[in-house]
Amino acid sequence: MGRSDAAPLNDSDARRQIVHLMRPVMTRAYKAIFAAIILVLSFVAPVAAGPFETALAAYDKGDYSTALRLCHPLAIQGVASAQFLLGVMYGEGQGVPRIGAEAAKWYRLAADRGDISAQYNLGILYEKGQGVPQSYSEALKWYRLAAGQGYADAQIKLGIMYGEGQGLAQNRAAELKWYRLAAGQGYAVAQSLLGFMYESGKGVPLKYTEAVRWYRLAADQGYAAAQYRLGVMYEKGQGVRQDYVRALMWFYLSAAQGNQEAVKNQNLAERRLTPAQIAEAQQLVREWKLTIQSSR
Repeated sequence: MGRSDAAPLNDSDARRQIVHLMRPVMTRAYKAIFAAIILVLSFVAPVAAGPFETALAAYDKGDYSTALRLCHPLAIQGVASAQFLLGVMYGEGQGVPRIGAEAAKWYRLAADRGDISAQYNLGILYEKGQGVPQSYSEALKWYRLAAGQGYADAQIKLGIMYGEGQGLAQNRAAELKWYRLAAGQGYAVAQSLLGFMYESGKGVPLKYTEAVRWYRLAADQGYAAAQYRLGVMYEKGQGVRQDYVRALMWFYLSAAQGNQEAVKNQNLAERRLTPAQIAEAQQLVREWKLTIQSSR
C-alpha cells in the first residue's frame, strides 16, 4: 500500500482535530440530571411537579417561552439550576435573543453558588471572549473550580490550556494529569488526547502501544478523531502489526462521521487495495458495529 498519507502531527492542530468544538451548551452532566428529572415527572401526577421541574419539562420539549416564564422568577430568587438554565437559553438564543453578556451574567450567579456546569460554561466564555472580555486567567479560574469537583469537560480544558501555555507557563505534566483524570471517567476526548501525547512523545515517552490503547478506548466509543488516528497507526504499523485492511476499517468508521482526513485516506486506500480487501474491511465495520451495539 506504500507510505501513509496522514499529515504530520502538529501539536496545536492535533489538539484542535481531536477536540473539535467544546462550547457552552446544556452540558452532559446537566442533560443527564434533567433527563432523570423529566423521566420521574412522566410517572408522577402533574400536581407533584414544582415550577422548576415543569420548566425543565417545557425546555426539553422546546417550549422555551414556558420554560423562561417559569424559570426567570426562580433565577431571581437565587436558584442556581434555574440561573444556569437561563444562561443556556441566552447563550443559545432559545426563546430569548442570543446575548452573550446576559448568558455570562446568569452563569456567574450560578457559578458563584457552586454550580459546576455554570463554572465550566463561564470558563469557555472567558476563554473565547464571548459576552465578557477575553481572559485566560479568568477562564483558568473557573475551569479549576469545576475540574476540582471532578467535572471532566473542565479537566480536559485545563489540560489543553497547560499544553498550549494559555494564560500560564506550558506544563506537560499538568496537561497529562488533567487528561488522565478525565480519561479515567471514560471521556473519549481525553482518551484521544492521551493517545496523541503518546503517539507524538510530547510530555511523555514516545510509546506507540500506549497511543493505540488510548485511541482504541475512544474509538470503541465511536469517537471519529480517535478512529482516524487508530487507522493511521494500523496503516503505519505503529504499536500494532501493520494491517491495511484494518486501517481502512477505521477510516470508514471515522469518515462516516464526516472526518475529512479519514475520507481522504479512505479514498486513497480504496485505490490501493484489492476488491477482496475492501470487502473484508467493510465486513469488519459491520462486525464492529454489532459488537459495540451488543455491549451497550
